[in-house]
Amino acid sequence: MVDAPHRVPARTVRLRSVGDGERELQYRVVHGYRRAFRMAGEGPALVLIHGIGDSSATWAELIPDLARTHTVIAPDLLGHGASDKPRADYSVAAYANGVRDLLTTLGIESATLVGHSLGGGVAMQFAYQFPERTERLILVSAGGVGREVNPMLRLVSLPGAHLMLSALRLPGARLQVGLAVRMMKAMDTDLGQDAPDLLNLVDALPDETSRNAFIRTLRAVVDWRGQVVTMLDRCYLTEGMPTMLLWGDRDSVVPVRHAFGAREAMPGSRLEIFEGAGHFPFHADPGRFVALVEEFTRETAPADWSRERWRELLREGRPGTAAGRAGSVRERAVERELREVSERSAT
Repeated sequence: MVDAPHRVPARTVRLRSVGDGERELQYRVVHGYRRAFRMAGEGPALVLIHGIGDSSATWAELIPDLARTHTVIAPDLLGHGASDKPRADYSVAAYANGVRDLLTTLGIESATLVGHSLGGGVAMQFAYQFPERTERLILVSAGGVGREVNPMLRLVSLPGAHLMLSALRLPGARLQVGLAVRMMKAMDTDLGQDAPDLLNLVDALPDETSRNAFIRTLRAVVDWRGQVVTMLDRCYLTEGMPTMLLWGDRDSVVPVRHAFGAREAMPGSRLEIFEGAGHFPFHADPGRFVALVEEFTRETAPADWSRERWRELLREGRPGTAAGRAGSVRERAVERELREVSERSAT
């Protein structure tokens, strides 16, 4: 059951205004690479992590509202936006390390993480690697739940993807793609809901360096069969961590059924469905998105991480697998399904 799908919480009292200068990109060099980020506001830390091919610009219209009650940090992940794009490790584990190191340079010890798409996987990985620094999780149309993903992403993971992406930059190609997008929207398809935002991602890959970084990132999490990284095998570790899942019911990239699977796997998590929205629910209804984030951070206490409890959870393992027990028929079926969903995880 979805928690209050139509309820829009009351807005919190505004603490301060945010100037345009605070939304501009700033830079820090970490491990020799330039990392771009936006930082604004005062209060508890809120980290906004974008999806694949995107950048901190995707949050730009939301930052002023969120920054009135939080210190908002929105990084451009390595290989994205204005950050450097080296030939490097673009796995979700490496991205989690990068977020930790950037926050450390900024003097931020713990934060609530908001992750969209690939960023949701990065946020979950951050919580797994650094639970003592994670106050809450807000996962938005997150990757890493099931194998299913938009066929176009599976196609781009194949050899020859560089040529296909380069062809989209040829004269006339943008016009043809734009016509196709308008047709999909006119036909009211699910992909039509997301096509304009996805097209913006293509526009964000103007050169070979950007395209190489995009493809390396994609191949770290997707192959021709679909997503190859799962968070389901360690979701039980989120016990006691406030977690909210936000999803559009017309998501053409990561199906909304993944939201229900994630909710079942994450004890005590809350699910909010954005009706009529696609893969970018925070673009479809930014007012509701901001209100939910504000309410959730205001009404939940930060996770109280305990080394002893973490040890107990790890020893007990996932339900149905503890201490080598085979578990019930239902538990064995869940275990088989989990193995089928993904054959490897980011560790």
